[in-house]
Amino acid sequence: MEGITIKNLSKNYSDKNIYENFSIHIEKNKILTILGESGSGKTTLLNAISGLTTFSGEILSEGVISYNFQEDRLIANLTVKENLELFLKGQNVDNLLEMFGLKEKANSFIKNMSAGEKRRVALLRALFFPSDILLLDEPFINLDLKLKLEIIDLIKKEQIKKPRTVVFVTHDIIEASNLSDRIILLKNGKIELDLTADKSPKIVAEQLYAFLTKN
Repeated sequence: MEGITIKNLSKNYSDKNIYENFSIHIEKNKILTILGESGSGKTTLLNAISGLTTFSGEILSEGVISYNFQEDRLIANLTVKENLELFLKGQNVDNLLEMFGLKEKANSFIKNMSAGEKRRVALLRALFFPSDILLLDEPFINLDLKLKLEIIDLIKKEQIKKPRTVVFVTHDIIEASNLSDRIILLKNGKIELDLTADKSPKIVAEQLYAFLTKN
């Protein structure tokens, strides 16, 4: 199986139709970024890929999935290091914490950490969990711009070392233009724009901005 193939996906919540016969192929070991307004179906698509929601249609993929949710989903009464060691067995957690600027927080309890710190722990866990597919749902919430760009750079370096199929959901043009091989814009469960992000982040951001301001 090459990447992720979604065929004729349909999904409703009560009387609201999110997707109707939606199809897309996500290329193996590439980063697909999904932009769109709230309610456009971004998170629903990740949940369908991961098997966390029911749907009609077909999703074809292979391998282990790692999912970074919008919520941190950490265990409050465990330390940062204990949370990570539950999932990152055999890895040098101390080194990973240093990469994310969290080395001094290794023995801090999650319940005592700031929103931005918890976000970094959750993202670290998802990024370094051994997987073939990585799903990222608004992973940079509560992070300042400098830290966000540093982590984006780290993700790109990891993608070069250990390529994975990545589906990245955001509403932020800067994030999308800096961390994508391909960008789609969803509206009402349909693809409104499908852009190959093979130019500089500045040019990609300008293309996105130009499209959004005209539509």
